[in-house]
Amino acid sequence: MICPKRRQINLKRTTGTASVAGDPEQVWGTEEMSGHSKWSTIKHKKGAADAKRGQLFTRLSREIMVAARSGDSNPDMNFRLRLAVDNARSNNMPKDNIQRAIERGAGTGDSGNALEEITYEGYGPGGTGIIVQTLTDNKNRSATDVRTKLTRNGGNMAQSGAVAWNFETKGQIAVLVEGRDPEEVALEIVDAGAEDVDIEDSQISVTAPFDGFPQVQAAIEKIEGVKIESAEIAMVPTSLVELDMDKSRQAMRLIDALEELDDVQKVFSNAEFSEEALAEYAQA
Repeated sequence: MICPKRRQINLKRTTGTASVAGDPEQVWGTEEMSGHSKWSTIKHKKGAADAKRGQLFTRLSREIMVAARSGDSNPDMNFRLRLAVDNARSNNMPKDNIQRAIERGAGTGDSGNALEEITYEGYGPGGTGIIVQTLTDNKNRSATDVRTKLTRNGGNMAQSGAVAWNFETKGQIAVLVEGRDPEEVALEIVDAGAEDVDIEDSQISVTAPFDGFPQVQAAIEKIEGVKIESAEIAMVPTSLVELDMDKSRQAMRLIDALEELDDVQKVFSNAEFSEEALAEYAQA
């Protein structure tokens, strides 16, 4: 275990006959958090402390611009834009920067170079699947950069669809519990429609169905004693590839290298990291 004294619990919806929250077809099982889930929790904690502020603001601005361009420029009428704005605020992005990004995306401000959303797929150490989501004004540059990082870190590019079939689009929410029992809060969250809940100390990582993501987030916002630290649309793997210590280290280095690229917004994998590698990464 990373920290044996910590509570690391997973609640996952499975088919059964017991009744949970009035649903006779669902039962909740309790199990140990997977290495993949622990990795996500560690990345969230480290991200708040380690992110290069300028690079982070650039990524947040790009997401706001694309979200504003894809729908209404009013966050209340555009859920994707609302998520982007909320994440920018939670990372202390100045209000003026947020407004400028919305205006640029909506075409009412200085538009600059048009940004294009491109998703790349690849394989990492141990045969893990990698999905890289980018926002770029130069797709040739982004493709070259992603390919270079993959090949230099034990991976390679894959054809479109070769990896994506193993991932599902979900909503993911990071919740901080304040002054309450996290397990009690988690039960309220699952009653709100969450599919998967990971608890570690006072932090809860929530996975929600994509179609019900706005409703689950709205319900969590009404729960007493919780603070939503981030909410985003994510690609969640349906199956994992278990890695040993060495392959785990290599895969972590690859993901970090990809995330350092200016054009990269998010990186997803189906790696199941070893406990030893997770402990080492958490202390780095």
